[in-house]
Formats: sequence, C-alpha cells, structure tokens
Amino acid sequence: EVQLVESGGGLVQPGGSLRLSCAVSGLTFSIYDMSWVRQAPGKGLEWVSAISSDGGRTSYANSVKGRFIISRDNAKNTLYLQMNSLKPEDTAIYYCNAQIRYWGQGTQVTVSS
Repeated sequence: EVQLVESGGGLVQPGGSLRLSCAVSGLTFSIYDMSWVRQAPGKGLEWVSAISSDGGRTSYANSVKGRFIISRDNAKNTLYLQMNSLKPEDTAIYYCNAQIRYWGQGTQVTVSS
C-alpha cells in the first residue's frame, strides 16, 4: 500500500518558518518526481513546488520563490518543504504528491498573529 504522510504543519506568526515533511512508503521513492500543492480556504488547488527524482532540479511558484525550499532525502524516503518568511496568504492545507498519482492527506499551515 502506497502511503504519503505529511507532518510539520501548525500555527505560526507572519515572518516565521515551518518545515514540512512527507514520509513515503510503498513505492520506489527515488524514481518519482515529487511536488507540493496547497489549498487555501475556499480556493482551488495551487501548485507550490516540485523536485526531480534525484533532487537535481527544483521549481517554484512565483508566490513562494525565494521563501520556500524543496528538498528530498532518498535514503529516508522523505520529501521536505522549508517555508520561510511566511505570510498570511500562505495559510492552506499542504499536500505532497508523487507525480500527481499518489497523494498524502495534507497538513494544515496557518499563518496568523
């Protein structure tokens, strides 16, 4: 059974940081490109960032470029998203996915004072 389990969300003040993790099991993690997608309250899905299977290529939405860093540890089957300089508009449920085919259950990030 394929499982993607996000963690690391929570409540943080504007300007703060959080690190999300996505632990993957049930598939060969090292051959999958991975992405983070978020959904803000009352809005649709927004792609946030992606990373190639070997970690050599990354890409970011303009809204998070320069503030978020995506990374992965293929030895630990884990995907990360370091989020810095958080803004209230970053408030959303954050989902990791493996090439859009497999998804986690999401982790809530709330940025508020």
